Amino acid sequence: MRYEVSVSPSAKKELDRMPKAVQDIIIRAFDGLAENPRPHGCLKLEGRANQYRIRVGDYRIVYSIDDDAVHVLEIRVRHRKDAYRR
Repeated sequence: MRYEVSVSPSAKKELDRMPKAVQDIIIRAFDGLAENPRPHGCLKLEGRANQYRIRVGDYRIVYSIDDDAVHVLEIRVRHRKDAYRR
């Protein structure tokens, strides 16, 4: 089953500010989430409903999974030092 992956406007803005090489790597990670939204190494964030994170180099992708709608929403794409700040 393939999940639909969408990117929040704020995550899109964060992605646009990154170097092109980093953007390409992160976009490949997005594509991988469509096939497997819970890949090896993903962690569920404590205290947050259905939110997970994956590590992509020095960057973190924080996302939400809706299994009923077969949908993954990218919430944040940030450098690891800023990934968990609200």
